[in-house]
Amino acid sequence: MSEPAVLDTVGQTNPRGQRILIVDDEAGIRDSLDTLLTLEGFQVDTAVDGRQGLDQVTRTAYDLMLLDLALPGESGIDLLPRIKSLVPDMPVILITAYGTVGNVVDAIRAGASNFVQKPWDNEKLLADIRSAIGKNKAEQEVVQLKRTLKQRVSFENIVGKSEPMLQLFDLVAQVAPSRSTVLIQGESGTGKELIAKAIHQHSPRRDKPFIPVNTGAVPSELLESTLFGHERGAFTSAVAAKKGLFEVADGGTLFLDEIGTMQMDMQAKILRVLQDKRFMHVGGTSEIQVDVRIVAATNVNLEQAVKDGRFREDLFYRLNVISLQLPPLRNRKGDIPLLAHHYLKYYAEENGFTELELSSEALRVMMDYDWPGNVRELENAMERGVVLASGPAITPELLPSQIRGNTYSTNLLEQRPDASLFDVIEDIERRIIADRLERCNWNQTEAAEFFRVPLSTLNQKIKRLNIEVKKRGRE
Repeated sequence: MSEPAVLDTVGQTNPRGQRILIVDDEAGIRDSLDTLLTLEGFQVDTAVDGRQGLDQVTRTAYDLMLLDLALPGESGIDLLPRIKSLVPDMPVILITAYGTVGNVVDAIRAGASNFVQKPWDNEKLLADIRSAIGKNKAEQEVVQLKRTLKQRVSFENIVGKSEPMLQLFDLVAQVAPSRSTVLIQGESGTGKELIAKAIHQHSPRRDKPFIPVNTGAVPSELLESTLFGHERGAFTSAVAAKKGLFEVADGGTLFLDEIGTMQMDMQAKILRVLQDKRFMHVGGTSEIQVDVRIVAATNVNLEQAVKDGRFREDLFYRLNVISLQLPPLRNRKGDIPLLAHHYLKYYAEENGFTELELSSEALRVMMDYDWPGNVRELENAMERGVVLASGPAITPELLPSQIRGNTYSTNLLEQRPDASLFDVIEDIERRIIADRLERCNWNQTEAAEFFRVPLSTLNQKIKRLNIEVKKRGRE
């Protein structure tokens, strides 16, 4: 491991151990800069174009990038936003032979730290490099100090270092110690249950139960007794009294997942518990008081559900005391390499592989994909890649077809040119349903909502089309 850089004076750094990436298509420029910076004690890597540069910043941490403005294909200014989305804290100095005022303004707006014109003065260039690195390190130290002063906690099972996730971690650290109800909103697969667990684990209730319940997966006729318990004889199969999850979670946290799908009559009962902290068993006559913190989650737009009359307005405001919005993976693509390597390592160890890598081509494909299934879809892709891998690396061919950008081109007609129209339509329907089920982590309720059909209709199609339903993975 390289030694850390030493801050000599304000804005100046000792280059020992600092790494710089040079991105320029001219070999003479690359060699000249490489020699200059190496003699000054920097570690230097080079790239011949933007694509190679992007690939290298996903695999190596750099203290600074020197980026040519006039690269073949995508220009330096066009490339800057993509670089900043991957490594927002890395300073970038643009180098060009055409140093107009307009170029300078465009470069700064795009996120460049500075702008250097060819031919450059070596001493000035070195001073600009040291200043940019020193300023960036000072800013990062201030940010880290502020987070330390806020007693920012770490969340072991949540992977992310992008700015949206760091802001989310800070907010979780602030709300966790309170007693307030929390509403977690985000698309399916973004990790809402992990955030709920983090809130519980960093609260005074950490030694008490954390009880998760997927309210969308429990039939509505059973949900009331599941949550509130029942007395013996309350209904036909109630042969003995049973505690509900509110009682089991007493003193701790009850996580109500998919609350946006809850029926209106159950919403009224949840509202009463939130207001009074009291409830009765199904079939009971005495009130039970509990001390439970509610953390709810949904992938439904509850404000719109209220307007549509599908969700109680009073319950929405009771739940929405503190709202946490989880960003979809497409809005934090800088975390994709980190997440991919995290799950690759996890599933490699689980399956007995000691050495397994993610190829740069596979990572590039993953960076270009929008991940509608979010982190859960990425995790499933890594597990699939590990299981199917026959060599030392996960290559694009081991990724699911939708990530590689394939469509339903490999169809029945290619295998059976004499297939009937009915068979072809049935084959396409089978592929579409299986693909959506995989994207939904085999959650049939969620898939049915996507297709806007009753769950019973989807189940009939799954049976008729002989679709193998796999076991659901983790959120």
